[in-house]
Amino acid sequence: MKEHAQTGWVDAVTAKISRVAMWMSAVIVAIIFYEVVARYIFASPTLWAYELSWWLAGVLYLLSGLYVMQQRAHIRITLVYDMLPRPLRRACDVVALVVLVAFCLAVVWGGYGEALAKLMRWEGLGSAWNPPIPATIKPLILITLVLLAVQAASNLYFDWREDADDRPDDSARLP
Repeated sequence: MKEHAQTGWVDAVTAKISRVAMWMSAVIVAIIFYEVVARYIFASPTLWAYELSWWLAGVLYLLSGLYVMQQRAHIRITLVYDMLPRPLRRACDVVALVVLVAFCLAVVWGGYGEALAKLMRWEGLGSAWNPPIPATIKPLILITLVLLAVQAASNLYFDWREDADDRPDDSARLP
C-alpha cells in the first residue's frame, strides 16, 4: 500500500506516532513468544506477559485509528459520495467533520474526570502484577480523540486545497 503524502505538521506528528505504534506489533509478538517458551518449555510462566501484551495492544489499537485517519483509509461509502457534485461533497465533508469533532469533544468532556482520577490514583488492574493499565489507557483514549479530531480537520483543510481534477482517484491508493 502506498502511503498518503504528508501534507502538514499534523500529518508529520501522526506519522511519527504511527511509526512507534507499528513496532508495537513486533514487541507484542516477542512478549507472547517469550511467554509460550517460558510456560511450555521451561514450565515457568510469567505474571506480566499477558497483561503487558494486552496493554500494548490497547495502545496500538488507539494509535492505529489515528494512522488510518491520516491515511484517509477509514471506511466510508464512496459509491454515493463520488456521484455527488463537488459542492455537495464538500458539504458532506463538513457534516462528517462536525459530527466527528462533536463526538470527540463529548467523550473528552464526559471522560476527563474519570481519566484524571485514575491517573492521579495511578490505578492498577488489580491483578498479581497490577500494571497501571486504567491509569494510562483512559487518558490515552482522550488524547487520541483530540489528535483524531485535529487530524480530521487537517485532512479536510488540505484535501480542499487540492484541485478536484488533480486529486488522485481513491481506488488508485488501494493495494
